[in-house]
Amino acid sequence: MADIHAPDRIEIIGPEFFADPHGHYRRWREHGPVRRVRFPDTIVRWVILDYAAGRAALADPRLHKDAAETDALLSAKRGTPRSDPSTLALLTHMLNTDPPGHTRLRKLVTRAFTPRRVAELQPRIEEITASLLDALEGRAEADLLRDFAEPLPITVICELLGVPLDDRADFQDWTRALVAVAGLEEDRARASKAMATYLTGLVRVKAQEPAAADLLSTLAVPADDGDALTEAELVGMAFLLLVAGHDTTVNLIANGILALLRNPAQLRALRADPDAIPAAVEEFLRYDGPVNLATVRYTTEPIVIAGTPIPAGEFVYVALAAANRDADRYPASGTLDPTRNATGHLAFGHGIHFCVGAPLARLEARVAFTALLSRFPNLRPSPAAETLAWHPSTLIRGLHELPVLL
Repeated sequence: MADIHAPDRIEIIGPEFFADPHGHYRRWREHGPVRRVRFPDTIVRWVILDYAAGRAALADPRLHKDAAETDALLSAKRGTPRSDPSTLALLTHMLNTDPPGHTRLRKLVTRAFTPRRVAELQPRIEEITASLLDALEGRAEADLLRDFAEPLPITVICELLGVPLDDRADFQDWTRALVAVAGLEEDRARASKAMATYLTGLVRVKAQEPAAADLLSTLAVPADDGDALTEAELVGMAFLLLVAGHDTTVNLIANGILALLRNPAQLRALRADPDAIPAAVEEFLRYDGPVNLATVRYTTEPIVIAGTPIPAGEFVYVALAAANRDADRYPASGTLDPTRNATGHLAFGHGIHFCVGAPLARLEARVAFTALLSRFPNLRPSPAAETLAWHPSTLIRGLHELPVLL
């Protein structure tokens, strides 16, 4: 029986957590659906582990999202200075904003990021996918993360936003520094400043010389009602779309491939029935999705979640990876089953902050798995895949490499 009356117990995120967060979540849940957890920066935060409470929390207006207030609270808890302006500039976007500001920002983005526009990208996504797989033909082995799962979403989002593809290595490096738990603060500050400078220059070009075909140019033009994103809002939005638009999809594809490689019977079944791939993508998202803990929320008043009192001025996280393996919602939740009805999973969040790029991520994943399984029928894990390393990030669930035999 869950020991929900042990408020003094504190779980710990140590180096071993990143290799097996699911095992940690199972053990933590034995003591209750909401746990106090000490993060690597030594600050204790509240983490919601089960599906029902997590889904409700993602849409709970008592849990707030505001970049400046989050930074102020974090600074106070750490006893350190506030973040530099470049870091705050990147983090001030609709994912870190409450209504009514969020409502306005999302409206301005969705006018440019329509389902029709996403659907029109399919032929180009298929073309990029085929080109990447062509480059693997004739090779005995490959790193499917470096050679396939990374370049596909990066190329797509760069073309969609109007970002020069030659700059992708830079923003990949910046992104890794910003999401890493174990990184040095000076590395994060350097990455923030570099990315903010780069994106500021880019959005200024888009505002002065908008191109009809790319998303950033569309966002730089005022809406029909005259409302427009400021330069600072454009920079924050560019950061959100660029990072969320590639890093999460990279890991959706890579984590899904790894799950299939570790379940060869499911791999064979899916190869034999390509029509099942859309449902399988939903199961990959549920089983080992690209986002571990949802982005941070905080309390401004005492609240109760799943019977657990949480004081004011506390950080609260929803562990999406834990909620998606809640056996009360998904029986045999630790088993990969591409035929499962995984609808309702929380991999893209829930409520007003549901991922605006979810249709694009799903489309890219469907194209990627369909083409990969068809092109390489003998795909199997390399012996080197026995010792895979994961990025030390509480936000992103992603591999360093994915060696395979073709």
